[in-house]
Amino acid sequence: MSWPVRATTVVYENPWIRVREDAVTRPDGTDGIYGVVELQRPAVFVVALTEADEVVLVTVDRHTVGTSVEVPAGGTDGEDPLVAARRELAEETGLVARDWREIGTMNALNGVCRAPEVVYLATGLARVPGAPASAARAEEGIRDVRRVPVREVIGLVRDGSITDGETIAALMLALVALGRVS
Repeated sequence: MSWPVRATTVVYENPWIRVREDAVTRPDGTDGIYGVVELQRPAVFVVALTEADEVVLVTVDRHTVGTSVEVPAGGTDGEDPLVAARRELAEETGLVARDWREIGTMNALNGVCRAPEVVYLATGLARVPGAPASAARAEEGIRDVRRVPVREVIGLVRDGSITDGETIAALMLALVALGRVS
């Protein structure tokens, strides 16, 4: 089953996203219009795990939803996804990781978006030498970086403290990769 596209119009575009309107034929054969948001480049998500079995989380003020607790993440900006993941971890948390493993890919809001994402598990964490509070953190509205034991992170999902769907999905991929869920 598919959604044949008869025409496409780009209605908005910037360096990060494109919004298009597709004239489609729905699966039932009727004509319709479908709005699609496309990321210009894939995004990356980093589940950073300490030796004490803690996940590094950031609290960020998002223009769209307000306060949000998330794993470090961001756009690839045309870089290789692993290079971007390393950059995002350092910028958002002041940490570097010795070991990196790609643990999955996902698509955000696939009912209205084409937003490919790559998820990494980062271990062997250390502070970036001499790293003061990052200007990137302030620019992005990151107001807290903390380490939370894995068992408590699950509780933050359960009690609604973590509501970011991509963070929840990235955490699930990490738990699967670590053999904690099957």
